[in-house]
Amino acid sequence: MSHCHDEHDHHGHDHSEGAHDHTDDLTPALQNHIYEQIDFSAINTLNESESRSGSRIVQKTWMERLEPEPELKSDADEQLLMHIPFTAQIRLHSILLRTSATDAAPMTLKLYVNREGLDFATASDLQPTQTLELPQSNEIQEIGIKRALFNTVRSLDLFFEDNWSQGEEDETRISYIGFKGEWMKLSREPVNFLYEAAANPGDHKLASGVGERLGSDVGGAGGGRHGM
Repeated sequence: MSHCHDEHDHHGHDHSEGAHDHTDDLTPALQNHIYEQIDFSAINTLNESESRSGSRIVQKTWMERLEPEPELKSDADEQLLMHIPFTAQIRLHSILLRTSATDAAPMTLKLYVNREGLDFATASDLQPTQTLELPQSNEIQEIGIKRALFNTVRSLDLFFEDNWSQGEEDETRISYIGFKGEWMKLSREPVNFLYEAAANPGDHKLASGVGERLGSDVGGAGGGRHGM
């Protein structure tokens, strides 16, 4: 019998039969998986051939990562620009991608942190937070990033600048995008720490802050503080 964790059940996968086939695959893959902290309704993709297809490939669960549809395809040319907002502050560790082994696979990915209203002209002129060279593969690829540059991510823009066709193919295709990292949820209520009235102010300082919660997996339950 498999020891699949309860938090994975919401994907709709039936653990009653053959669950042991997925245990080794699911458990490591879902550690530090950022999913419920993505604001799917606010994802915006420029130059997508089908409306909301960018949002739909991000909304695929890990169990759906190999499904061919939905698929994001570029329209007028090979470039795609995605704005992905989060509902928490993210410490990004890596990006998960599934593209293809064809010339339609994206080749250069530029990342921008906490930018609003980015368009193609601005992205072309703006210094990216990091530039990545992507593999040409139909497997799920985990692309590592420089973590020190992605410690306080509220939104992430992904600029797929070109594809493997070297300018010969106008259509870029991506079938899955996911993220790994940690998340910090800030509570709405301030938490005040006051020193005792009779205490020496030099010994007890006044501090005011907000409560924080650190999580790292789908649903924000369990997972611990991996990667810290």
